Amino acid sequence: MKKWITLLLATMVILSCKTKKNAMQNASENDSIKIENSEDKDKIDEGKNISDRLTFYENIYIHPKFDQIKINSKITADNIRVSPLDATIYIESDKKIWSNINFLFFNAARAIITPEGIKAVDKYNKNYIDSDFDYLNNLLNINFIDYKTLEKILLGRTFLLVSNRNSSITKNEDGYQLASIVNQKIVTNDVEREYKINMRYSNDYNLIYVKLQDVKSDDAVEIVYDEWETFDNNLKLPQSVKIIIKGSKTSQILLENTKFGFTKMETPYSVPANYKKIEIK
Repeated sequence: MKKWITLLLATMVILSCKTKKNAMQNASENDSIKIENSEDKDKIDEGKNISDRLTFYENIYIHPKFDQIKINSKITADNIRVSPLDATIYIESDKKIWSNINFLFFNAARAIITPEGIKAVDKYNKNYIDSDFDYLNNLLNINFIDYKTLEKILLGRTFLLVSNRNSSITKNEDGYQLASIVNQKIVTNDVEREYKINMRYSNDYNLIYVKLQDVKSDDAVEIVYDEWETFDNNLKLPQSVKIIIKGSKTSQILLENTKFGFTKMETPYSVPANYKKIEIK
């Protein structure tokens, strides 16, 4: 797999053929994966249990709606020697994520992701892909990425379904701490894995940290959000997104979001006739 496309697609997750439904419908439209309970209990950080969970859930799940967001980013990755790279990420809510990466003055890669699948073109190596979300899940050593989950990860939204039955929530002076009280099974596309989950939120409910640790291996994904900016209608977006992959595969990508815009833009994507389709393994 060529590095330009790997970076482009990893960035847009890391951050499916068609996206398949989870084993069961989610509890609400805000949830893009299904979590079931298992048996292993886990302790959480020090703090006092919160009594008003409804307010907490409303703040982490309900966000101002948007039509489109354009993000100018600087991308640094540990497997790319020349960085940071300039990227534009454009999101139309529930419809598509389009991204473009430039190296110096050269347009190196472009991708478009929709609920139906992912496409990317590597202009440097004259290759292209037309794949599904299985690749992104394999890249991250996980099994729950679909279109909506990916959109939420890029925007710093809670992408896990938490409830009184599967999580403990405490409050300390730094904010809110959320941890699995049992191992949580995540089922997507008939693939089931168990994770321990930890999340941290600021006092004003901005997502700061997410960790999913596979209980049967060393595989883990950590996402760190920082420098939140507030826009009209109380829309909040992170200026810094760091994704860390640990375990059988290791990688780290940092997105430094330097500018946000909200006007509609064109999202051109095409594959020249002489480009070669490559299979992702």
